[in-house]
Amino acid sequence: MRTNMGIMWLLTGFFFLAAMVYLAWGLIDHGGVEWAGLVGILLSSVLAAFIAFYLTITHRAQGGELAEDRLDADIDDGDPEIGHFSPWSWWPIVLAGSLALTFLGLAVGPWISFIGVPLVAVALVGWVYEYYRGYFAR
Repeated sequence: MRTNMGIMWLLTGFFFLAAMVYLAWGLIDHGGVEWAGLVGILLSSVLAAFIAFYLTITHRAQGGELAEDRLDADIDDGDPEIGHFSPWSWWPIVLAGSLALTFLGLAVGPWISFIGVPLVAVALVGWVYEYYRGYFAR
């Protein structure tokens, strides 16, 4: 994470320097400020600063080095338990299809969304409550 922080702070400085060069070049060449490019480059600098600041605060809050930052770390050290996922579940596929149908209705015709929204509700309820019925009920 320390390397990522350094890269993002370096990008912040680079984009800010590029914005100043762009501003000076525009003033010399055109006699005025070209706002679209200047604002875009400055916002790139701000975005890099936001990410760098977030990484810095997160690194401080962890109170230690990540496994990726240590030279003596193993692969398993950086592989925490993320959560429980159902490899046999078909509900995510049903939800993706019904959401695709709903957004297709927004793009093509609203009447298709009236078919997709109830299917989204059924897919969400089915996915949330899949452990409470059938073979895997508790």
